[in-house]
Amino acid sequence: MRWWSAANLVSNAGTWMQLTVQNLLVLQITGSAAATGLSLSVQAAPGLLMGLFGGAVVDRWPRKVTATVSQAALGLVAFTTAALVAFGELNVGILMALAAVTGLIATVDGPACALLGNDLVPVKDVPSAIAVGSLVHSVGRLAGTALAAVAVAFLGTASAYAANGLSFLFVAAVIPFLRPVQAPPAPAPAAPHPVPGSSHRPGSAREGLAFFMRRPRLMALAGITGLSAVFGRNYGLTLAVLVTGPLQAGAAAFGTVSTVLAVGGMAGAVLAARLRSPSVRLVGALAAAGGLLQAVAGFSPSLAILLVMVLPMAVVESVSDTAGTTVLQTDPPAHMRGRVLGVWRSASTVWGLMGPPLLGLLMELAGARGTLAVGGLLIAGAVGAGALLHHRRHTPAAVLPELAGPALPATATARPETLRAAA
Repeated sequence: MRWWSAANLVSNAGTWMQLTVQNLLVLQITGSAAATGLSLSVQAAPGLLMGLFGGAVVDRWPRKVTATVSQAALGLVAFTTAALVAFGELNVGILMALAAVTGLIATVDGPACALLGNDLVPVKDVPSAIAVGSLVHSVGRLAGTALAAVAVAFLGTASAYAANGLSFLFVAAVIPFLRPVQAPPAPAPAAPHPVPGSSHRPGSAREGLAFFMRRPRLMALAGITGLSAVFGRNYGLTLAVLVTGPLQAGAAAFGTVSTVLAVGGMAGAVLAARLRSPSVRLVGALAAAGGLLQAVAGFSPSLAILLVMVLPMAVVESVSDTAGTTVLQTDPPAHMRGRVLGVWRSASTVWGLMGPPLLGLLMELAGARGTLAVGGLLIAGAVGAGALLHHRRHTPAAVLPELAGPALPATATARPETLRAAA
């Protein structure tokens, strides 16, 4: 696990070096901000269209082999881009094609690496492993963004892509030496007779989608996370407008806010490492708390008070993210987890693309303060309403004694395990 964490730290730093430089590169080639946004959408599109199939591949192939091949393939794309940049042969069409290929490989690489990391620790330590991964991601993001500026200044744009290629090769070289603690998942059990009227073959992507849709816990988790992602996590947009607009603090102050968000995220990851059995109920409670903190932060009269509010917001949301990821990766049976993560990737791509335009429209109507308040209250209200409906649905209705009929014998009363299940 220590080797895996070190490899992921290197890989995350390399990835953020490339992402930082990629935006600058598109601007240099096209001079268009719209083209820059389009390149990010092109890279995200395969996650929307092919996420299900990528998850099915992960469930069918050995995880170590899948992760090694996908990391090596990502490294090859990065080296190809670096060579094209160095020789001046890169144009916007080729760059878009390479971005699409990167996104396509990532539909397999993402779930394969996530599940491989969980296999390296006992089941009871999976939440801690996910929290460590979140912490590594945050540190890698900060390091990669800083290293990108240094690399471009001294070695040129191509060096960031080359560094990312080396980081992928490092991960691919480490994977064969990892020793999973958990046994690899058994293949999907084959049904002796096909279900009449069903076209879901065992091991198929469609079977994964059907499983996800029939799982109330996963559907509830998707609803909570989707609302939070659309109305509560786009702080690069909402807080930027709040700081530079109503608070009149300038771009440097937003940099301070971003730093506090990053610190809070890392602190939350450390706290989340102590989780053992997180639940959807915990995720919902934390999401609601984060929404209420966001609503209050929207009315901050000064930058100092906003910074005080931003820190607990980031901590709560980091713990919520870790708890939700743990449920997502441990609730399904082992042979379905790749496809469940594939469904999740497709869904998260949808709300990732929906969020900024919706918030932009809402800010046109209600301003930055109103958007933060409305978004936070919407999250908290939706979670509260969902919890109330769930409680009513699973609470047996009280029956008046005079309408209950003759008393049942003692042997006909509900069994303790039935009552526990209802609770």
